Amino acid sequence: MSQVRVRFAPSPTGFFHIGSARTALFNWLYARHTGGVFILRIEDTDKERNSEAFLNVIYDSLTWLGLNWDEGPKVGGCGGGDFGPYRQSERASIYREYLEKLKVTGRTYEKDGAVFFKISGEPQVIEDAIRGRVERTEEKDFVIVRSDGNPVFHLVNVVDDITMGITHVIRGEDHLSNTSKHTELLKAFGVPQPIYAHIPLILKQNGPGKMSKRDQGALIEEYQKRGYLSEALVNFLCLLGWNPGDDREKMPIAEIIRLFDLPKVNQSNARFDEKKLAHMNMLYLLELPADRFVQLAREYFTRQGLGAVGANEAHFGEVMLLSQPKIKAIEELPAYTNYFFTDDFIIDPKVRDKVLGKGDPKARLTELFAVLKTADFSSDLAIEEAIKVLAAKNGLGFGDYQSVARLAVSGTNVGPSITSMFRVLGRDRVLKRIERFLTG
Repeated sequence: MSQVRVRFAPSPTGFFHIGSARTALFNWLYARHTGGVFILRIEDTDKERNSEAFLNVIYDSLTWLGLNWDEGPKVGGCGGGDFGPYRQSERASIYREYLEKLKVTGRTYEKDGAVFFKISGEPQVIEDAIRGRVERTEEKDFVIVRSDGNPVFHLVNVVDDITMGITHVIRGEDHLSNTSKHTELLKAFGVPQPIYAHIPLILKQNGPGKMSKRDQGALIEEYQKRGYLSEALVNFLCLLGWNPGDDREKMPIAEIIRLFDLPKVNQSNARFDEKKLAHMNMLYLLELPADRFVQLAREYFTRQGLGAVGANEAHFGEVMLLSQPKIKAIEELPAYTNYFFTDDFIIDPKVRDKVLGKGDPKARLTELFAVLKTADFSSDLAIEEAIKVLAAKNGLGFGDYQSVARLAVSGTNVGPSITSMFRVLGRDRVLKRIERFLTG
């Protein structure tokens, strides 16, 4: 078998959609699984809608996802190759050459200024690697060059696949209806079909229909901005239409590459589930090395205009690592950790009413305030021991002091352990906050 050559061919006419990312990913995975070549080809013939900004979004998104291309436009360490140019806007002479081949064999005619392709009328048999045998018949001739002189998608797509030596065309099921046109053209050029593999559509979260760019959770750029981990998103996307053959979900990319193959891709459509993606992201966050977690947190705070929060690097890092086991996403960190960086935090009124509504919590807080003046703050264990001794002395439990102390020091009822919170904030800030709460 010749070397596998697959391509991802986006158009730079809008933001990078999660369906496009999944198509790129499945092509990339198959290339890596087979030791083949992953090609990035830019379909930029729509002059009115094309945008260099959107082209850069494609490059940035693929790079962020880790989907490095072997051939294509040269960006960073990706791209190059002997089958270019890799932008359709630079391939006009190639399209003219192949159009002439069709004219010479009598397969074209002009009408109203456009060039039409004469169909054979024969049934087109497509042996799809995912859907099996598909038969379709084109019923009428179709335009291959518009009246303005621009070649249409069907012609340029087929010509590019021929001239770039594409062996496998892996694309969305919605392109299956185009495939008989493409096989008609391939036969007219005297070229064998590549292996087609039409992957299932991604359905919107709620209701019927394919997920569109307007649906919540559809744009890759949004996940980048929100601090999602690219490896979590890639893992999640792999499972939209493919599974490893067992009930595993979280898997390293090397294992996914080893197992990925086209016969394992499902025929049925996959429904997008943002909650499942969030859970996958949380699992990856929990396992992140400390230095990378702190770095990602710092980058997110900076993007949100909160860079000054991290001026004290040691303090910032300590707060972030306390929070790592407790959060589901990086984007939760600013609100979750706010009270570590400012004394001007809001006390949640619902939490306040709940905590102060039972027993005599202010009396407990007054007792704790006295103990913390001389308590050992050098470790969580030392702080915990001081509170336990106080509780035992008064015939109470640790929790009788914990809830009101957390409310006074953080304004909420969630967060890291109370002992860790006290240690990181330090004695002076803890005492000042408790005193303010008692006298407020």
